[in-house]
Amino acid sequence: MSESVAEERPVFRTPEQEQAAKGANTPDPHEMPIEDINPLNAHLFANDRWLEVFERLRAEDPVHLNEIDTAGRYWSLTRYQDIKAVDADWQNFSSAHGITLGFKLGTEPGGGLVDGSEPPFISQDPPRHDEQRKTVTGIVAPSSLKNLEPLIRERTANVLDSLPENETFDWVDTVSIELTTLMLATLFDFPLEDRRKLTRWSNVVFAIPEPGGVVETQEEKREAFIECVTYFSRLWQERRENPGDDLVSMLAHGEATKHMEANAHLGNLLLLIVGGNDTTRNSMSGSIYALNRFPAEYDKLIANPALVPKFVAELIRWQTPLSYMRRTANVDIEVGGKTIKKNDQVLMWYVSGNRDEDVFENANDLIIDRPNSRSHLSFGFGIHRCMGNRLAELQLRVLWEEILERFEKIELQEEPSRTFSSFVKGYTHLPVKVRRRTS
Repeated sequence: MSESVAEERPVFRTPEQEQAAKGANTPDPHEMPIEDINPLNAHLFANDRWLEVFERLRAEDPVHLNEIDTAGRYWSLTRYQDIKAVDADWQNFSSAHGITLGFKLGTEPGGGLVDGSEPPFISQDPPRHDEQRKTVTGIVAPSSLKNLEPLIRERTANVLDSLPENETFDWVDTVSIELTTLMLATLFDFPLEDRRKLTRWSNVVFAIPEPGGVVETQEEKREAFIECVTYFSRLWQERRENPGDDLVSMLAHGEATKHMEANAHLGNLLLLIVGGNDTTRNSMSGSIYALNRFPAEYDKLIANPALVPKFVAELIRWQTPLSYMRRTANVDIEVGGKTIKKNDQVLMWYVSGNRDEDVFENANDLIIDRPNSRSHLSFGFGIHRCMGNRLAELQLRVLWEEILERFEKIELQEEPSRTFSSFVKGYTHLPVKVRRRTS
């Protein structure tokens, strides 16, 4: 694919981006009429005001309807059991029309991210979903993770050993982004010297164009996608001729994917980049923030490092790095006493289900030895459950095993800056100081 061809197809501002970007104000959700509440306002997340919105929706309107011209009717599911039931029911609730709020069916602008691209397998239903997902799952098989752990531990140790002492630095960039980007580069067999390109492309995928933001214009966003597919087109041709054990080689030679051109794989490539980058890095950053918010739990972890695996599961519940996933109703169907019509979009708010008091006692608290933390929804449920969930847990476990060996405490210096997004729930800046162990 030439760049000139790609430029013929624009990147559109989606309804989710439009709604997320609206309104700099975040009024008290307890003072608003219930019908006016729209949890897609990105300012709710950037300003850390989302919690009270979902508390009210769970209590008063757990299957909540909004409607706008571009997207039509869309429902917010906020209770754990409703979310889990819909996530497991791919026959009635399709992924084939996208995983974030989109345009009304039949009114979508033509074209994908780049000319010739098709939706990633997370945005497909069986059998196409199953065929493409199977192509790449080997890279996160138990044997592969066992082989990766020494490399993850070595890199983690090197990064932690290089941190300045008694000096404020940004944990997001220095640790979270660096470790996850190194891991991504390994999975793709991507040139290490260019690894921060992966971070850039991951940031752009769900970025809302705004002055001073990740991207300022739709044009800038489109150019980033062109750069991504151009770079991977070269890798694609190299791996077709000289395959390895990396994700690009797997896609280039898999039965379900080998006949596709590189640009047609842009959706899958971006999915794998985001899945291996945004979610883990925001959980790494969230772990520092959470333990500083709940210092007694931090002390409990220091006193008993054997709790690290339990802490990892609880942290992923508490952080919920992706706020929601979307499905589209295939039929008229009832959920929670409300009739969802065929073609309505349904947003499963994992971030709300993970704070449902009917399932998680004292759900807003981080409790590192919570007995049912592994019941969280952060990885999804059913056929679309995150394929890299064990890798994410491994990276977080190794990180905290190595932290506890080196540092007395990692101390937050001020409130973090948060991602301007209603989809990716994360951090852009987390200032900390570290205190190393003296013995």
